[in-house]
Amino acid sequence: MRFLLDAEQRAFAASLDALLTAADTPAVVRDWSRGDHTSGRALWSRVAQAGVFALAVPETYDGGLGPRPVELAVAFVELGRHAVPGPLVETVTAAVILSGADPGTAKRLLPPLASGGTLATVGVGRSYALDGDAAGLRLACSSDGIRLSPGHGPVRPSLDPARRLTPLTPGGELLLAGPLTEQALAWARLATAAQALGVGLALLDRTVAHVKRRCQFGVPIGSFQAVRHRLADAKIALEFAHPLVFGAALTMRPAEVAAAKAAACEAAYSTARTALQLHGAIGYTAEYGLSLWLTKARALRTAWGDPHACRALVVSAAGDRRW
Repeated sequence: MRFLLDAEQRAFAASLDALLTAADTPAVVRDWSRGDHTSGRALWSRVAQAGVFALAVPETYDGGLGPRPVELAVAFVELGRHAVPGPLVETVTAAVILSGADPGTAKRLLPPLASGGTLATVGVGRSYALDGDAAGLRLACSSDGIRLSPGHGPVRPSLDPARRLTPLTPGGELLLAGPLTEQALAWARLATAAQALGVGLALLDRTVAHVKRRCQFGVPIGSFQAVRHRLADAKIALEFAHPLVFGAALTMRPAEVAAAKAAACEAAYSTARTALQLHGAIGYTAEYGLSLWLTKARALRTAWGDPHACRALVVSAAGDRRW
């Protein structure tokens, strides 16, 4: 199985990296956390113009480029690396859900998602939906079906200030009968895994740069063996998660995607703990930029299935010949 990106995929990643670097995403994240979506929507539009959301929309619909899960994973690694706020995973998940709706509904709702004109969020059961206050399309999923929610409740606090949680208003137009499909959940978990991998890589890069600058006893703390071992462990965890994420993107088998999500999110969370320890007291401050990635690593760990749920799916599929 091939895990290396081809030239076109590497160029896509590089173009997104350049776009997001120029956008000053930390400032956008802080605005979004305060409920000011102006800069976030502008960035969202540029990300959409790069084709990110269109990768989850079938080519048969206006603006669609997909389904292309490998390229989507490439994009979400960069989105995580730059801590881009907003219902990124949820918009992709909504696109996958709507792809299974009747052609009239899909033709009406999918093009605005691909173009970036509409942000979408998804609420499953009684759980809160991400950024319901910013989303123009809200899907409420239950065992009875998937409905177009007419509104949202008050914003609730979250571990990650940039992840604004809201309950969805019940009722609304029925789009699909039945619960959330395995396919839609697999796309949500793949995007979350890739985003977490990008978050972990950003945390590692920032921590390596910090230990090269921070000195104790007249030498950089990065020269201490204990510090090197912690960083090596973080690097190895992320390196092992990387092929799992892209291997899962190639197959899109639910158990493989669940394994990739567990590995990537655990690697990012472990890297966050290492980054916090090696930064010392400054790492705890909300004003310091590191916090934007620290809180996101913890939040993504439990989004769309915590490690226990993902591992349970892998174990249950172990006896299945398809696995």
